[in-house]
Amino acid sequence: MKLVFLGTGTAFPTPERNHSGTYIDIGPEAFLFDCGEGTQRQMAIAKIGSSKITKIFISHWHGDHVLGLAGLMQSMQMSNRPHEIHIYGPEETKHRFELMRKTFGIGLSFHYIIIEVKGTTKPQKIIDEADYEIWAVKTIHPVPCLAFKYIKKPLRRIDIGYVSKFGIKAPHPILKKLADGKNIKWEGKVIKAKDATYIKPGIKISYVIDSAYSKHLSAFAKESDILICESTFGADMQDAATLKGHMTTKEAGKIAKDAQVKELIITHISQRYKDPITLLKEAKSVFPNTKIAHDLMEIKF
Repeated sequence: MKLVFLGTGTAFPTPERNHSGTYIDIGPEAFLFDCGEGTQRQMAIAKIGSSKITKIFISHWHGDHVLGLAGLMQSMQMSNRPHEIHIYGPEETKHRFELMRKTFGIGLSFHYIIIEVKGTTKPQKIIDEADYEIWAVKTIHPVPCLAFKYIKKPLRRIDIGYVSKFGIKAPHPILKKLADGKNIKWEGKVIKAKDATYIKPGIKISYVIDSAYSKHLSAFAKESDILICESTFGADMQDAATLKGHMTTKEAGKIAKDAQVKELIITHISQRYKDPITLLKEAKSVFPNTKIAHDLMEIKF
């Protein structure tokens, strides 16, 4: 599993920071969170193909978060994409997507499904798969905007060393019962699931982008392993941040601190900051375990 920051800037891209885009590869499939201008080029540099992407999550329809979507759809069409794609976004996503598609004359032969999420401050589970969940919640921004949370569910794993004592070698069909938490009988002996398995902890990644500070976002990101949080402004620009529906460095730190996350990664850095070290120091003053994202930064799990 890996996380790649494709774009960490704001409305004005710079040589160092592209428009917003974050890629999460969970193994059998991958997700794209926002798709700003230049996302495809960033993917190419990072050696990321689009065929593995099964779901795209659009936080909101400001240009720096969606201007790359038309091009990505066109490339998927030209590469004869074999499977469908699901696109999640706030209210009016269906209308805006179809308007975009018609404007650029993009005919899509592959199946696509648009799911609109009506934003509320109460978290909503929008996807529930066998091994993961995706949640969404409203942010505080001038237009409908969503934060997302990926939760990899805890998995029961076989203790290969333990079962080998009984002469069972992996892979063996009977091990599936143990993996399902059921006891088994092997050569007259009972092997208990609680002894022959262990629980591999899940992973929680919260993506809070384009929002003014709000306590409900801390509740949403509670105990995340990683909180990716916007930090458009330095602490000295608090009034501007609140007015424009964004956060300061220290507000991002407070979200992380109150949520008791393990690690905070600040992103969505304004072009006005040529050297972001000051921003990092401000965030760290509130939440010490903070990093600042940079384009093509990769985290493996």
